[in-house]
Amino acid sequence: MTRTVVIAIGGNSLISDNDHRSVSDQYGAAAQTCDHIANMFEAEDLRLVVTHGNGPQVGFILRRSELAAPELHMVPLDSCVADTQGALGYHLQCALHNEFARRGMQRTAATVVTQVLVDAQDPAFKKPNKPIGSFMNAEQAQVHREKDGWDLMEDSGRGWRRVVASPVPQKVLELGVVKALLDAGIVVIACGGGGIAVVDDGSGQIRGAAAVIDKDLASSLLARQLGADLLVISTAVEKVCLDFGKPTQRSLDTISLAEAKQYIQEGHFKPGSMLPKVQAVVDFLEGGGKEAIITDPEHLGAALAGRGGTHIVP
Repeated sequence: MTRTVVIAIGGNSLISDNDHRSVSDQYGAAAQTCDHIANMFEAEDLRLVVTHGNGPQVGFILRRSELAAPELHMVPLDSCVADTQGALGYHLQCALHNEFARRGMQRTAATVVTQVLVDAQDPAFKKPNKPIGSFMNAEQAQVHREKDGWDLMEDSGRGWRRVVASPVPQKVLELGVVKALLDAGIVVIACGGGGIAVVDDGSGQIRGAAAVIDKDLASSLLARQLGADLLVISTAVEKVCLDFGKPTQRSLDTISLAEAKQYIQEGHFKPGSMLPKVQAVVDFLEGGGKEAIITDPEHLGAALAGRGGTHIVP
């Protein structure tokens, strides 16, 4: 039976470095990533969903809004996420189309603008702590606090930044669309940037929320709701390491769910870095997933064939 695989790629993987951040540069990075994704089909035929981060790209949109503020309205955060889903989804599906054509593979990719339901009473909304956008001075921060109702915090002496909630994802609202496209043999790009965060107003109506969802946790949720066999999280390193950056650093080939939870408890993984990735894997396996892999884009094909990456099993 064809396996269902969800692969999560980071927004930073679509920007190679600070000197290559233009739209054309980002497409070039997307094309490289899609080359590696296409390698996954060399090992076996797959029902594949690609998710992606969008942190840098949302930051660019917010910065443009700030610069244009004397003339134009600010772009709401939910619209920023939607914008990046469309733009980055376009880059990925265009690059996949070209890669499949180059290899003579009869495959098609399509992007789904995806809404993800979060709880309006999630504690994260009472204590926003996810920095987004550019730095500003105290005077600018006060203007945004009064005019736009932003929550702001001083960031290590570097200036003030807007902070927003990062609530736990509860439900992928376009799940049925994703399933239908998979059943039709389409490679699906979904849950970009963790999905557009929406809340239920209590009457069945939804509205966008000023929040960002961790894309690894959203990818894990999507994988569980799809009943996926495998969750792959693409990151900057080939393998997960213990004691990262220390003389005692050691990489992990295959670990169990219990070992992953133990390493989290022992504090081996940094918040905002490897911790959410390993936590996403734990959630996936506890929800019935069969296997997860954490690796870098270059080793996706090899990892799928069992020759690279860190494999986490129940």
